[in-house]
Amino acid sequence: MPDIVVVYHSGYGHTQRMAQAVADGAGAELLPIDAEGHLPEGGWERLAAADAIIFGSPTYMGSVSWQFKKFADASSKAWYAQAWKDKVAAGFTNSAGMNGDKLATLQTLFTLAMQHGMIWVSQGLMPSNTKAALRNDVNYLGAYSGAMAQSPADAGAQDMLPGDLETARLFGQRVAQVTARFRQA
Repeated sequence: MPDIVVVYHSGYGHTQRMAQAVADGAGAELLPIDAEGHLPEGGWERLAAADAIIFGSPTYMGSVSWQFKKFADASSKAWYAQAWKDKVAAGFTNSAGMNGDKLATLQTLFTLAMQHGMIWVSQGLMPSNTKAALRNDVNYLGAYSGAMAQSPADAGAQDMLPGDLETARLFGQRVAQVTARFRQA
């Protein structure tokens, strides 16, 4: 089984809940970025040992949280050593707005992965975009670059839609399958 780590920041619990769903699908370990933008002890070593790293951040003001950005900037030591080169990478985000500029956040995560020479995995799910589609359907937001979820600003993490969480779980599962294929090569 591939060794996968989900490294994420969550401000209000929604992204943490999404990270758990991604990790459940991928059989991955969670590695939270704290409120000061730091990893727990041994976090950098854990990322260096992983076959795949899945990045997660809420979308705040059209990009990643400052805590995630601090982590990304601190990854320059791994970048300099090319420690993550050829690892599988993917990303996910959540915001209050239906659009909320989540794609900009995914592009930031993608760019971080490309800077590190990583191999990006897409969502791999068809969108739920017919007249019969319901907001709780899998990939209702129609994301391709990574997993997206939407949580109303006045809703707690416990109120996240099962369809968004299932989208995240399936995304994690896809990352694990792709990572397993790369390990066999």
